Amino acid sequence: MSEATAISTDTFQLHEKDTGSADVQVARLTERINELTEHLKVHGKDHSTRRGLLRMVARRRKLLDYLKRTAEDRYQKCLKTLGLRR
Repeated sequence: MSEATAISTDTFQLHEKDTGSADVQVARLTERINELTEHLKVHGKDHSTRRGLLRMVARRRKLLDYLKRTAEDRYQKCLKTLGLRR
């Protein structure tokens, strides 16, 4: 696990061994989305990566919708900490 992933996972974990909560998944997806966005700035014709990126964005959106529906405070924390706009 990279250092950035470890930091974000620690920030959003609900308990010590939490790796699957929606908060943690959103944080990890956001890091991966940012990496792929930078990759696509250099490699504009990489269509398979663009398709994967769009799938990740859709998955993150679904997880954020779930968080908003079930735990508004955790949803707001994710948006604020990750710098996402909604």
